[in-house]
Amino acid sequence: MKPLVTLALACALFSGVYALNCYECLPTGIGTCTDTTKTCPASQTNCGSMTAVVYVGDTPTTIKGKSCAAQAECVSGSVNFGVTRTTVNTKCCSTDLCNTELVPELPNSSPNGKKCFTCVGNDCTSTLGCKGSEDRCIKATVSTDGQAITMKGCASQTACSGSFSAQIGSTAVDLNCCEGNMCNNALRIGQSVLFLLLVPLASVILFN
Repeated sequence: MKPLVTLALACALFSGVYALNCYECLPTGIGTCTDTTKTCPASQTNCGSMTAVVYVGDTPTTIKGKSCAAQAECVSGSVNFGVTRTTVNTKCCSTDLCNTELVPELPNSSPNGKKCFTCVGNDCTSTLGCKGSEDRCIKATVSTDGQAITMKGCASQTACSGSFSAQIGSTAVDLNCCEGNMCNNALRIGQSVLFLLLVPLASVILFN
């Protein structure tokens, strides 16, 4: 019993000594933040820097930040609903205080030839031209105060792996991805594990 207790104590000390430290820079205003240092929890094994840009029409809003990050948060890509489009560029590293620099925003890419359905009000029969790395069609169901709203558009493949059901305030979000032109008019096929990073809201949650 005594050797087991000693081993457990040694493991606890080892994990404490080697906890990852990262710069944390949470925006106090659009595009601005101040570096501090943070000791990461065991679930976040990377230091990350992220730049998100939310386009409403042609008007961009840029949000930059740094913090500890889980591996699933170390992605780049975009989600495009037509009236709004969000791009996220993330760079991760795994040594102490390695996230010294903020990353640049992804370019506002040109159409890539893929097409998906999009919604204009309650009409979801319009066609949207996808941009850049957006190679999937999406269908999002947003429930607010008991009312369900459907949104459709394009997404990058990196935003379409695994499954995730996000709760943002009183708004439940379920984002589903599929392959093939105009496929988001049919049954849903997959769910996005990265929607918290890509949700097209001006208030972006950085590295929860």
